[in-house]
Amino acid sequence: MKVLITGVAGFIGVNLSERLLKNDITVIGIDNMNDYYDIRLKTNRLELLKRESNFIFLEGDIGELHFIKQLFAKYKPTHVINLAAQAGVRYSIDNPHAYIQSNLVGFTNILESCRHNKVEHLIYASSSSVYGANKKMPFSTTDAVNHPVSLYAATKKSNELLAHTYSHLYNLPTTGLRFFTVYGPWGRPDMAYFSFTKNIMEGKPIKVFNNGEMMRDFTYIDDIVEGIVRLIDKKPEPNLEFDHLHPDPSSSHAPYKVYNIGNNEPVKLMDFIRTIEKHVGKEANLEFLPMQPGDVQATYADINDLQKATGFNPTTSIDEGIGKFVEWYKSYYK
Repeated sequence: MKVLITGVAGFIGVNLSERLLKNDITVIGIDNMNDYYDIRLKTNRLELLKRESNFIFLEGDIGELHFIKQLFAKYKPTHVINLAAQAGVRYSIDNPHAYIQSNLVGFTNILESCRHNKVEHLIYASSSSVYGANKKMPFSTTDAVNHPVSLYAATKKSNELLAHTYSHLYNLPTTGLRFFTVYGPWGRPDMAYFSFTKNIMEGKPIKVFNNGEMMRDFTYIDDIVEGIVRLIDKKPEPNLEFDHLHPDPSSSHAPYKVYNIGNNEPVKLMDFIRTIEKHVGKEANLEFLPMQPGDVQATYADINDLQKATGFNPTTSIDEGIGKFVEWYKSYYK
């Protein structure tokens, strides 16, 4: 098995790669090392992986077709996990073209290369943001997701549509993972829990949107990695009971599947902040603000189908996960 991981210097990419490398799996990692957030953090993540002899790193962009074609021709990955994407909801409002180039053009390049190189299984990052304006909780993969409220969400929904087309036309097994608010050590500085921790430690106010009336299905990074690892060998098969008159959006007559991967236990934002305060040992200075464009009030993952397929069950509590993150933060930033 040779696994290509795009966005390997990212938060999920580095943690997943570490796990696979320890299992003696060859990992070919690519990343464009953009400066969306502190590039030193990405460089330090990569250093963790470069210690392993079964890790190959190439700097490049999935939006560059020639680079992707050459990579597939040379290394011939058997499995691909596409985590490269322009992330962030609010950033998409001011920088839409970055999302089109990476999340649509780049993903199409990956699909085309998987098709022409007979890749056994493509797993790709979708997002809980695809649920958009939906109000029914918990969010289920059998729900329609036709009303995105951010460009980021629209590109992720588009990834699922593109993947289905390739599964249908070329029999390419594809699995989409709708991640729910991933957090933990080596995380992204643009995420709320990261900036909350930083500002509380520095005595600066933290911005609490929608006046704190938010809920998130915070999912610890180790649980996310466990879910992905369990799916690598479980390439989707056509659903022989697929009803074309009443189609299930999460499966297909083609080798296509979409899963939620979350903690299955939403937490109130204010409770989350109190947990950070507890582990930092300092009270936050709260600045309450209205809801921001593109945000949703609550997320809550129904993971029944993932549990049934893999036995996956998240095991990390918010208290344990935040404790580990704060411990890492204090060590990394001294």
